[in-house]
Amino acid sequence: MSPIDTSAVVDWLIEGAPDCIPPQAVLKKLCDALLAAGVPLARAAVFVRTLHPLVAGRRFGWRPGADAEVSELKYEVVATSGYADSPVNYVFEKNTEVRRPLGRADCPIDFPILTELREGGVTDYFATPLRFTFGQVHAATWATHEPGGFTDAHIEAIRSIVAPLARVAEVRALTRTSTVLLDTYVGHKTGDRVRAGSIRRGDTEAIRAAIWLSDMRGFTSLADREKPETLLSVLNRYFDCQVPAITAHGGEVLKYIGDGLLAIFPVTDRIDPAAACAEALAAAHQARAEVAKVEGMRFGLALHLGEVLYGNIGSGDRLDFTCIGPAVNLAARLEKIAGQLGRSVVASREFARYCADAMLPLGEFKLAGFQEAQFAFALKDD
Repeated sequence: MSPIDTSAVVDWLIEGAPDCIPPQAVLKKLCDALLAAGVPLARAAVFVRTLHPLVAGRRFGWRPGADAEVSELKYEVVATSGYADSPVNYVFEKNTEVRRPLGRADCPIDFPILTELREGGVTDYFATPLRFTFGQVHAATWATHEPGGFTDAHIEAIRSIVAPLARVAEVRALTRTSTVLLDTYVGHKTGDRVRAGSIRRGDTEAIRAAIWLSDMRGFTSLADREKPETLLSVLNRYFDCQVPAITAHGGEVLKYIGDGLLAIFPVTDRIDPAAACAEALAAAHQARAEVAKVEGMRFGLALHLGEVLYGNIGSGDRLDFTCIGPAVNLAARLEKIAGQLGRSVVASREFARYCADAMLPLGEFKLAGFQEAQFAFALKDD
């Protein structure tokens, strides 16, 4: 059989597949092109390992006549025998190809999934490593239903696109990794600002926002009597009670300060102050309910609405993207009032005027750093 011409698709990959931005679009166009060139693909998949706190990798799967699909591989799955005994994991570990002509009676069935593939009509299975620039190994798999399996020409056609495919996959993976890491460590909205170029010290903006500042009660004594690993476990459980509630209601977690958490619910063109405060209050109710489910855990939360300076603060090339200003200081002082009064949630007058039906006045308090006494409010149902 004469060689299969894949030069056009190879050139397209070398150019970076510029007309296909999502990785699944790249895989679909690539596989459709191979099929049109004479490679009898019945299915194909690309597996890319990721840097993500919850996801070990992503799978992009293709079948003829359909869009490519994306699924995620959780870390829990990586620990199972189904993953450990898979040909994809073998490619990751050995950095080598796997070829199994399943249509032949003497084909070794040394990976459990091969039985399933054979029963599904696959006559040939080919897995190839995708080698990234600095040695990371990812994988692609190719399968056919063709009687007799892949020919030598088919295999060489697939091999011809593997290296340029790896380059395209690497670029897409690096872009996604930068996005994931920024979102993980500074938050999605802040990550967007950094990606848009706000990376210099002094790149700041005055914004109005509902401010969330919370603290775990009894943390100092807990830290004194517990082992560090136990303390970390408690802290993670504590933040698990709050962060999902904050993000679900449009908030952005800016900073963890020991057992403290600073978040904002920005006022925007689409979100007025009343809406921002309502979302922050809804998140507070949800977080309070979650904390209450954990025996012995208590927290204090201050809510305020005000103007903050939001942006890069720090020294030289070591910066922090956060918010500062008198409004943040007021929230910090109110959180101390919550602790003194045994309240779980305390709000400023500016915040409470947008959520009056839910608030109960506590009176005026002289707060350190503020010349005038400040009104404080608590939740009626606290």
